[in-house]
Amino acid sequence: MLFAEVEVVSVERLTPTFVRVELGSPELADLGVDGPRYDQRIKLVFPDPETGGITSTEGADDTWFSTWMERPAAERGHMRTYTIRDVRGSGAQTTLVVDMVLHLEGDLVGPGSTWASRATVGDRLVLMAPRRGFPYGGIEFTPFPGADLLLVGDETAVPAICAVLEQLPADATGAAFLEVPVAGDVQAVRGPAGVDVVWLAREGEELGVGLHEAVVAHLDPLSTSLAGARAEVAPDEVDPDLWETPFYSSSGEEVPGVVVGVGGTYAWIAGESKVVTGLRRHLVNELGFDRSQVAFMGYWRRGVAMRS
Repeated sequence: MLFAEVEVVSVERLTPTFVRVELGSPELADLGVDGPRYDQRIKLVFPDPETGGITSTEGADDTWFSTWMERPAAERGHMRTYTIRDVRGSGAQTTLVVDMVLHLEGDLVGPGSTWASRATVGDRLVLMAPRRGFPYGGIEFTPFPGADLLLVGDETAVPAICAVLEQLPADATGAAFLEVPVAGDVQAVRGPAGVDVVWLAREGEELGVGLHEAVVAHLDPLSTSLAGARAEVAPDEVDPDLWETPFYSSSGEEVPGVVVGVGGTYAWIAGESKVVTGLRRHLVNELGFDRSQVAFMGYWRRGVAMRS
């Protein structure tokens, strides 16, 4: 694992909701994974917004996390999960690009959003990321050969979906549905000609409604009842740690791993846990998707502060 203090080398306000931060450090020369990064997750430790306290990487060993958790947040900072949007340069000049969501429409504004809204060149924070040649995990996009792709997410999943799109082979096919707060958040993104990219701007409407209906219509064009397809999900039916992939189940269910085959749809869906739960229910229960065909990830839960 790469565990290093990094410095902000550039900040760009992409849209009303997204800010792009470029991070640099000579230690990023060792950043890397075997094969495509796709939706590679990383951890960032932000300084405490009141005290400026941040964890130290000096002398860190295998016990660092438990030691870190024992310290007051005002001293150790706050850890959050992000996706690598891009990697630029090489060697000691390598930089890592992260796109951050600035707010979630009146929901809890966390330390990541607060930090991103104030970020300036020269700011420092701590990074946990894959070190080339060592196992790290954090990649959930694992389609089987010949799959017709379905990528779905709200604004918190937009950086991951865009990163995946830009790394797909030229002959990939499928569709991507990205829901964002306002039309000004729509971004230009490169991708294969065979993958349709659909942006959905809420413009004040309820989170996830348009996204759910667009996905249902895409998978079942003959459906006459989109509202009926979006069954209400009760709060107690939402797993706060929702994370279901061909390799892992947050509920503890046994998973078979990817079934190697050709053809069919492979779905990667991430975002607010209640919205993801509704889509999971429709794909698995109504459309009969096999576990090997889907990855459903609750990136956040409305009204709940995420732990890391």
